[in-house]
Amino acid sequence: MLLRIGENIQILNKRVRAAIDSREPSYLQRLAKEQVQKGAHMLDLNVGPRKRDGAEVLPWLIDTVHAVVDVPLSLDTTNVDALRAGLRRCQELGIRAMINSTSADPERLEATMPLAAEFGADIIALTMGKNLPASAEERVELAVSVILPRAAELGIPPERIYLDPLVLTVNGCQEHAPQTLNAVRFLKLASDPPPRTVVGLSNVSNGVPEENRSLINRVFLVMLLGAGLDAAILNPLDERQNEYIRIIEERDGSTGVGRLLLALHDASAAGESLDESVVDTSDPEQVAIWRTVQVLENRVIYAHSYLQA
Repeated sequence: MLLRIGENIQILNKRVRAAIDSREPSYLQRLAKEQVQKGAHMLDLNVGPRKRDGAEVLPWLIDTVHAVVDVPLSLDTTNVDALRAGLRRCQELGIRAMINSTSADPERLEATMPLAAEFGADIIALTMGKNLPASAEERVELAVSVILPRAAELGIPPERIYLDPLVLTVNGCQEHAPQTLNAVRFLKLASDPPPRTVVGLSNVSNGVPEENRSLINRVFLVMLLGAGLDAAILNPLDERQNEYIRIIEERDGSTGVGRLLLALHDASAAGESLDESVVDTSDPEQVAIWRTVQVLENRVIYAHSYLQA
């Protein structure tokens, strides 16, 4: 089953930022409850760098959210002091915590990976150093040669590490989508037991018109699940996305769309492309899914009008 990490409490949301800045809990608590009610197993708390007050803000936010929902929390900040304070507060409250995130960059790795060992936290590790490697193989190499060995040195078991092969937007960077899919496949072979994998799903549709974002997100998620993805930071309030997840997890082929999504999932699991013959071209949703797959496989150049092609 996919571990769903709710993304909606994040500092780029103006209402979230205002609520954090004013220490007003009601909107944040409503977001927390809505996400859990819609299936989130964990909540990501993205406070940004917060260089001035991060060590005070993150524990306050943890208290605010924990007052209304009892789920694990992903602490999303580059501020190491804030991370330590947040991890300490989670430990005091008995909350399972995740660090979001470390990477193969030596400075970042040494600042954050020891915190995971110290506090017994899960940790997301980006498969990049100072820059993002272009190929899946290079991303896997960083995981195998840098990230996993350092975790082992610190006594962090593989099941607490979530490797993130990084998702970039199809709007200008669509060539990375197949690489991300391959990286998920290859990472599952990186160790025994295999490491877990995670992505920030919504990144794939950054800069895309709002009306098309959910479609791109949920189709890519089906492909990622086929590749072996374990977890995703996503919008749990997206009902159509939730339905796609349900179809895959329950193997529900009772509808035409369901059969197409299962075919897409299984093709991805086999490392193959979706066979066009399984698409019912009289069904507009199936056609939209097919055209989205062509973009995500980098077979058709993305344009905002790609669904009208």
